[in-house]
Amino acid sequence: MNKDRKYIRIEQNGFPLSLAQSKFCPRQLYVAGNIPSTTESGIPLVGIALVGTRRPSNSAAELCRRLVFSLKGTNAVIVSGLAQGIDSLCHEAALDAGIPTIAVLAQGLATHVEGSRGELLERILDAGGALISQFEPDVPAYKGNFIARNKIISGLCQTTVVVQSKAKGGALLTADFCIEEQKTLLAVPGNFDSEVAAGPNALLDSGKAKPVFIPESLRKLAGIQEPQVLSLQDLPATGCTLSEPARELFKQMRGFRKTIDDIERDSNLKTTELLAILTELEIAGLVSTQDNFQFYFDGAF
Repeated sequence: MNKDRKYIRIEQNGFPLSLAQSKFCPRQLYVAGNIPSTTESGIPLVGIALVGTRRPSNSAAELCRRLVFSLKGTNAVIVSGLAQGIDSLCHEAALDAGIPTIAVLAQGLATHVEGSRGELLERILDAGGALISQFEPDVPAYKGNFIARNKIISGLCQTTVVVQSKAKGGALLTADFCIEEQKTLLAVPGNFDSEVAAGPNALLDSGKAKPVFIPESLRKLAGIQEPQVLSLQDLPATGCTLSEPARELFKQMRGFRKTIDDIERDSNLKTTELLAILTELEIAGLVSTQDNFQFYFDGAF
């Protein structure tokens, strides 16, 4: 048990995002952490569910990262179920992107979550995200709890994205609940012979879901607020000043994902100078990296 975790109990009129209007809203909800209702500029936040199999493909981490990072700077909140696999990968990507994320649990908030999922749970809370459960604080994760959890995931969100799933699985139940409420259902198409693409491909083949062919199309398909676009002239107003070499490198690379070798070759910069510039751009929020090998130039202006 985790008796020290702080949580509150809220009624329907206090439910976050779109849950209060959902047919799947429970009688009560327990919440740990924080669920902001608007962006810093006052735009209402919108829940986007990204769900999938516990045993994804080897490329799933990169797939989830690109999908989530495409929502950076928007009014999206990433919602998932904290399960191993796709769920956890999407929560992790949201944390790396600085996007709010909510984990919906199939157990009470005072119970213990083991291993890497427990560590991820704490990271979500430390980053200002939230944990949600409809179950009493001491209720363990019974098998029958997961359907109720998936209903809440769908209820919180205006759009559900099935990233990877086998022909049968919990993610497809979440998709069914999304369809039942006539919300937007999206799916990522995959290889015909891939077991983890069977679920999304079936949803697409039946016409129940719309395809996400490229990550950058997710914003439009989900109908969420486009990210604010900065110009070079606007950048100082954010409190950030770039050196001229950093400005030139970003203009050259914006919108691309490059390895350090690619950047060094294309820019003709020495390694020490290049690393200093990349650090400058990362601090400004214009470049991101997970492994210090591949760098994402966000294309913010």
